[in-house]
Amino acid sequence: MIDTKTNMTGPFLMLSAAILFTLMNILVKLMPYGYTVWHLGFIRCFGGMLVLLSFFRRKKNPYKGYNIPLLILRGCTGAIGFFSVVTAVRVLPISTAIVLFYSFPLFAGLFGFVIYKEKLTLFQAGCMVVLIVGVTVLFDFRLTGSGYGQIMAIVGAVFAGLTVTLIRSLIKENGPVIIYLYFCTTGMLLTLPSFLMTPIIPASASEWAMIIGIVITSVTAQLLMNRGFLFCQGFEGASYMSCEVLFTSFAGILFFNDPVNLRFFIGGFLIVGSGLVLNRLSIVGKKPSLG
Repeated sequence: MIDTKTNMTGPFLMLSAAILFTLMNILVKLMPYGYTVWHLGFIRCFGGMLVLLSFFRRKKNPYKGYNIPLLILRGCTGAIGFFSVVTAVRVLPISTAIVLFYSFPLFAGLFGFVIYKEKLTLFQAGCMVVLIVGVTVLFDFRLTGSGYGQIMAIVGAVFAGLTVTLIRSLIKENGPVIIYLYFCTTGMLLTLPSFLMTPIIPASASEWAMIIGIVITSVTAQLLMNRGFLFCQGFEGASYMSCEVLFTSFAGILFFNDPVNLRFFIGGFLIVGSGLVLNRLSIVGKKPSLG
């Protein structure tokens, strides 16, 4: 007999995580422009570090893990990816920034080919081409502030793809919480100098509420997502998490008056659809390769 409760646990956790990540995106967009990417990065990483360390308060060394250099490298790549996408969200319509960021499966596939010597199937190569076409359709190649934001969204996708690839090695010996703790700690250290040079104190209760909201939504979403992968396969989890694009796009259109046109829908469909297919192929196995 199928356990319906267990079957629904994975989708519930993943969709909850997608909603919380969407709320985090909205809060980042709403923060006053006096808060730079370094301030926002410090807020998320320092707050997340404090929350995670509270889980390890009885442990002598909460940073004890396997392959410390790789944990630190993953922390750096994840932090750079986060800083880049925050920059994009602050500059671009929030829906465009998140859709471009979701091109990261392309770069995860390329890094898998480079680092793990994985062979690309003909179908995978085709999906990558379609994904590139989607980015090209959505991308505005004019040298404007919007162009800078789009470049930062792609940079965020590149580092997210590298981060996903590195996690594949780390997760064999390290739990998801310790991996995330290294991300928060590394991100905090990277942003601390800039934060101390131009410290900022929240000026109102609403700013404090948004700061606390960014910390709570980011940590809770990450832990829910990690937990969700225990109840569903990788592709299924990625499918539910891709709803973040849908939720964020709707939020951008409804609350921020993001521009909506045929180019956005075509580019978004090609990017997200190809990303999901690439993720699916990484789960179901190999087909005849390119060599």
